[in-house]
Amino acid sequence: MVFIQVFVGFGSGLMVGSGYVAFLTVLGIIPRLVQLSKSYTYLHYYQWCVILGALLGTFLTFTTITFRIPLVITAIWGLFQGVFVGMLAAGLTEALNVFPILMKRLGIDKELLWLLMAIVLGKVIGSTLQWVIFVDYMP
Repeated sequence: MVFIQVFVGFGSGLMVGSGYVAFLTVLGIIPRLVQLSKSYTYLHYYQWCVILGALLGTFLTFTTITFRIPLVITAIWGLFQGVFVGMLAAGLTEALNVFPILMKRLGIDKELLWLLMAIVLGKVIGSTLQWVIFVDYMP
């Protein structure tokens, strides 16, 4: 029975990992992020950061290892995670041309600034509330 669970878990992990790699590769997310940030010399660092971040995140999710780190380091860690998610979302929207299509279909071509500010402020407020309310900090 344990063998079957290991086999199914390993196969599921391979499928999810392959989907993640396909998502990043086919849509060209990492090259687009490099192009947007004009940091062509750091392309290999982007790739290794994504790989190591996925591995570390998976490892920390499935283990009971905890770190007792100061609040300042926790805030910096959260900032890096937010920047990564924001850059990934920005690269995805750029690759898929989401905003032009959305604005044309909704008929709000002239309100691009308001749309972007609503998205940014909603993301900032939502992230702040999530960290303030739902994350338990143990000094």
